[in-house]
Amino acid sequence: MGYPAVRLRRLRRTPWLRETLRETRIVPQRLFLPIFLDPALSREEPIAAMPGQFRYPLEQADAIVRRAEKARLGGLLLFGRPERKREDGAGAWDPRGVIPRFLRRHSGTTSLTLIADVCLCAYTRSGQCGLGKGGRVDNDTTLSALSRTAVAYASAGADWVAPSAMADGQVSALRAGLDGAGFKDTAILSYGLKSASALYEPFREAEDSAPEVGDRKGYQMDYANAREGLRELALDVEEGADALMVKPGLTQLDLLWRARERFSHPLAAYHVSGEYAQVKAAAEKGWVTEERLVPEILTAFFRAGADIVFTYHALEAVEKGWL
Repeated sequence: MGYPAVRLRRLRRTPWLRETLRETRIVPQRLFLPIFLDPALSREEPIAAMPGQFRYPLEQADAIVRRAEKARLGGLLLFGRPERKREDGAGAWDPRGVIPRFLRRHSGTTSLTLIADVCLCAYTRSGQCGLGKGGRVDNDTTLSALSRTAVAYASAGADWVAPSAMADGQVSALRAGLDGAGFKDTAILSYGLKSASALYEPFREAEDSAPEVGDRKGYQMDYANAREGLRELALDVEEGADALMVKPGLTQLDLLWRARERFSHPLAAYHVSGEYAQVKAAAEKGWVTEERLVPEILTAFFRAGADIVFTYHALEAVEKGWL
């Protein structure tokens, strides 16, 4: 039976009906805010390519924690910078580093889930996500460094660690390191499907993490390869990942959907820096209305199957009542 007997507009006739019958709803607890910590700063510093986002010294990040708690966000994803970059990236697992210090300051005192990104790109002189020379990364040497970093973060109180280096075997290396150090309850959120994307460039400004030589296409995925992406996720599941991530999220909604159909694990999407910057730039020009566009984008992630969305819009969207 179709028109004229069936008229779907009857179900959209009033705001109350539309709200009642909405299939996908955004809950603040499922939004996680990435933040940038910089031990060299004495006051917050704006990130030019990411309007509204800042690098924070340790003490000023306290205010972000309080705001995120008040907004009832699910948690924070932590990115840090070292006092100085080193060839071996040792600042990543330095217990005096800004991420361990932040974690010791807030672990056990907040309802937020604290997730520490595990990667070396901001800590190595090369800007690569692992260890090596001449733009090349040695996968197996990198695993040891990533494991040490995860243990350092877990020791400081991280609830979850999130390996993003796209090293083969990184999940099993982290699980072995964490379990061996007595952190069996620390969860691993794997950036399992992380494609080499032009949309990371604002992030690289924020973290000063652009590669000095070459690029990251030798270990980050080709965004054209859907089957390979699912294979990456399946391998991480086999290695013991507790949750999975698709990154970038918006340009890979089809892969997010396929991952949801295949895996029962908690699934995250990352609304990355370049996607955020595009919204801000268009809104500044008056080409889009940000408070209308942001909920539409976030809804797309959840409609495609995400349980969690990492987005730089999280705090603003909740505080300004956009959701």
